[in-house]
Amino acid sequence: MVCTRCLFLLLQYYLIVLFMTRLFVLFWLAVVSVVGGYAQNNDTFTVRESYILQYKSIAQEEMKLYGIPASIKLAQALLESDAGKSELSRRSNNHFGIKCHKEWTGSSVLKDDDARNECFRKYQRIEESYRDHSLFLTSRPRYGELFKISVTDYTAWAYGLKKAGYATNPVYAEKLIKVIEDHQLFRYDSFEKPVVVNVEHDFVITDTVIRDEHPSHTEDYGTGPSDRKIFTCNGKKYIVYRKGDTPSSVALDFDLYTWQIYEFNDLEKETPIKAGQVIYVEKKKRKGDVDFHIVKPGESYHDIAQQHGMRLNILLNKNGLNGGTAPKSGDTLWLRKNKPGTFSFLNLINL
Repeated sequence: MVCTRCLFLLLQYYLIVLFMTRLFVLFWLAVVSVVGGYAQNNDTFTVRESYILQYKSIAQEEMKLYGIPASIKLAQALLESDAGKSELSRRSNNHFGIKCHKEWTGSSVLKDDDARNECFRKYQRIEESYRDHSLFLTSRPRYGELFKISVTDYTAWAYGLKKAGYATNPVYAEKLIKVIEDHQLFRYDSFEKPVVVNVEHDFVITDTVIRDEHPSHTEDYGTGPSDRKIFTCNGKKYIVYRKGDTPSSVALDFDLYTWQIYEFNDLEKETPIKAGQVIYVEKKKRKGDVDFHIVKPGESYHDIAQQHGMRLNILLNKNGLNGGTAPKSGDTLWLRKNKPGTFSFLNLINL
């Protein structure tokens, strides 16, 4: 006869095994879901990139002829046609979701949209869809305000399209902007220098010019894109910001992402950059180019980090500082070793 205690222990064991099995299954399903979602997102990105490569030249040509940003045209096409995979685009070569309207005399297809069996324009070739999109926007008074906006201000164009009623989706502008920034479509608007830009995404250079003061140990590197001089400090390349530059235009010149311009220079995205500032186009080093720096009147920790081609957070940690206060004139900052008596865990992990 099996004892009661043995049965109880056996039941406990069974319940534990059952619980662990279910826990493992849930964990595995979660992993599959995450990996599957990542793979799906990655596939979507790749499909979009392929579409962009195929049609970017058409979008740029239309931009030169009609003044519609290539970034906006490509982003609209990607969204409206699902990168050429939607049923409508495959049936009709309509990549912009343009409906027939009363003036349309060409071929058409019917598709459910805001209502059942709505009439959409049909084209023989995709290029015709791109041209008709240009004609559609330029021929309607409600889109007239858009053409007062700089061709490089994709943000204003996106919100302008939504305001003019191009699409009913309440977040249509935000969707366009995300696609443009995810794929850096603003690179294809570069035939004209920026005139008006939105403060959330870029900054116009003001007439204020700060001192054109190079770092402490500067060497000429040569001439780079846009016929600009490139210099090096502490082995890292930098340029001097010019009037007319924007973070996006500098990033484009040096094949970088816009966020890298801010990151490489320890800047917040909301920080305007003025003509004359030193802007690194490579990630700065963890050590300065000299052992020490004696603080001069008016200098900030950021100024000092830029002067020595050194990351700001490492400079602060080497000296046991948090950056909450301004440095005092005459103070000594350590640039290559930790200040005696200072220990920072960041210096061990921030390689």
